[in-house]
Amino acid sequence: MTHAIRFHATGGPEVLRWEEVAVADVAPNEARVRHHAVGLNFIDIYHRTGLYPAPLPSGIGLEAAGVVEAVGSAVSDLKAGDRVAYAGGPLGAYAELRNMPADRLVKLPDAIDFKTGAAMMLQGMTAQYLLHRTCPVQPGDTILIHAAAGGVGLIVCQWAKAMGVTVIGTVGSDDKAVLAKAHGCDHTIIYTRENFVERVKDLTGGKGVRVVYDSIGKDTFIGSLDCLRPLGMMVTFGNSSGPVPPVDTSELSKRGSLFLTRPTLFSYTALRSDLLAISGDLFDAVTSGKVKIEVNQTYALKDAALAQADLVARKTTGSTVLLP
Repeated sequence: MTHAIRFHATGGPEVLRWEEVAVADVAPNEARVRHHAVGLNFIDIYHRTGLYPAPLPSGIGLEAAGVVEAVGSAVSDLKAGDRVAYAGGPLGAYAELRNMPADRLVKLPDAIDFKTGAAMMLQGMTAQYLLHRTCPVQPGDTILIHAAAGGVGLIVCQWAKAMGVTVIGTVGSDDKAVLAKAHGCDHTIIYTRENFVERVKDLTGGKGVRVVYDSIGKDTFIGSLDCLRPLGMMVTFGNSSGPVPPVDTSELSKRGSLFLTRPTLFSYTALRSDLLAISGDLFDAVTSGKVKIEVNQTYALKDAALAQADLVARKTTGSTVLLP
């Protein structure tokens, strides 16, 4: 028997349970992975609370890194002993050992350790598609990233800066402003005491930004629209303050024919060829030093409830990993 975090009802962190679980024999298209580190992400909160419903009882977590222990009969590109990482379904990454669809696993470069691998996949691949696919930014562009000191935020700041982009980021404290600036954020806005719309307009000479990357949701949505230049793009990719209410599309037209999208990593990596391309781009950015993954907190896997509570309370910066 092995252990995993599971939940039998939606609710607060207290619904998470450390349980003994059985792991079945690998199916033909599966690989069994012994986790060395597990990633913590806000989408885990959405699953636990029921914002993103899951059949109950359920495992939780979408990201981890570890070593392959066995592969199914139809798996040809992985073998026992391979170092691998993943970000995506099915739920259940908060586990010591699990079976995964083999086509969702990517080989982890030797230069990247397990903690970094577990911390970088979901957030790093999200940053990749945001900057290179959803709204491909160009040198000279100015962008706004909310939660600039968070896991995705720090990666976006570094990657965008390396691309010649001017980065404006919102943060919740002076300490987080220092952290974001150290990772390429040109201008920080402390939203707890500054009006971020007014500051963006000041910083851009009234023009607005080309794109807003917004993982906050309800509290920042309308203000984010007001930060965009005509024909700008609003990318809402998270709901840490709650889901965005229904939108009257005239709000887009009256602000200058804005574009609005709600992307997910799972759509961008649904094809294995896209998964390999996006993860490969991320691995190159990290191994070259262009992007540094900040693992600023670690918790024991059995303490996942505490880790989630700290994430919701905004006590964390950068990435957090859970250690089996």
